[in-house]
Amino acid sequence: MAQTVWVSKAELGTTTIRDDEIAPLGEHEARLRVESFAVTANNITYAVIGDMFRYWDFFPAEPGFGIVPMWGHAIIEDSRHPDLPVGDRVYGYLPMGTHLVVLADHVTATGFVDAAAHRQPMSPFYSQYSRLSADPEHDPAREDARMLFGPLFKTGFLIETMMARENWFGAEAVVMTSASSKTAMALAHCARLASPQVKRIGLTSATNMAFVQSTGLYDEVISYDTCRQLRPLPAVVVDFAGNANILRTVHEALGDCLKYSSLVGATHVEGRSGSGDPLPGPAPVLFFAPDHATATIKELGPKGFAEAVGKSWADFVAATDGFVTVDHRDGVEAAAEAYRTTLAGKADPAVGIVVRP
Repeated sequence: MAQTVWVSKAELGTTTIRDDEIAPLGEHEARLRVESFAVTANNITYAVIGDMFRYWDFFPAEPGFGIVPMWGHAIIEDSRHPDLPVGDRVYGYLPMGTHLVVLADHVTATGFVDAAAHRQPMSPFYSQYSRLSADPEHDPAREDARMLFGPLFKTGFLIETMMARENWFGAEAVVMTSASSKTAMALAHCARLASPQVKRIGLTSATNMAFVQSTGLYDEVISYDTCRQLRPLPAVVVDFAGNANILRTVHEALGDCLKYSSLVGATHVEGRSGSGDPLPGPAPVLFFAPDHATATIKELGPKGFAEAVGKSWADFVAATDGFVTVDHRDGVEAAAEAYRTTLAGKADPAVGIVVRP
């Protein structure tokens, strides 16, 4: 029996556990049994903008429902592809559930692509699976860190490279909302390494102030309650919160000093709607990581990109060891509960949730 968590698209906090019989495989198909995945604010973003960017389409459900994508590890439980043996472990994009059937294509020693027809209209970035036995990014001792931070770290890395490519739009500072989020921390880390001349300012809730300050990733940490007091200086803002009122406050506080505004995440689900009036200053531009990954790989070359990400990632993992602990949970219902808690904004930023369904 395969189990999957289905989410109501109309009420994102409503979940149900779906049970399905395991069906026979077709030619070149493989069945992955999900071993573990992380539940983070990134998954909430997938749900909030699921229709806009077709995140719901990766793992189809019945009308009105969706399956939230997760990043994690799986083992090949059954296979009808001659080059994918049972027992191989992989890392990639997985459903919030126990199993995934893939149509394996472009199989190499290091990975394969899911060529299922329903996935073809979406970015191929999400259809690539790494075989851990020959994956240069795999570290058996760091599997939890990769699930919790890996995709988010690459987004932070890509934001920094995009900003640096544009000379930070002439800014002297970067203001990051939801500074406790893993993607914001990744950006702060990458900016500290590659663009130390740019001041890193983190905005967060009063309850998360101590944690954000303890990371040492930000030059200045400001609570949402006092962000109207932002000192006007040439700055860019990167919005991970998706809270329209907070973003408006930042735009107004920086005024003519705001050089660029980037929308990345949506951690504050309850605040994603606003007055609807245009924001003062530059119109926010949505950041879609796969598009920027393509541009950065073209600029650096595949090898140069891998080396640059790998170096920065190693430094980041070492830095996060001290302030993020891992909470392992078992079962599909535990996954649904972790999702609902994160959706409600009640997850502890100092704790990373890893589910073994």
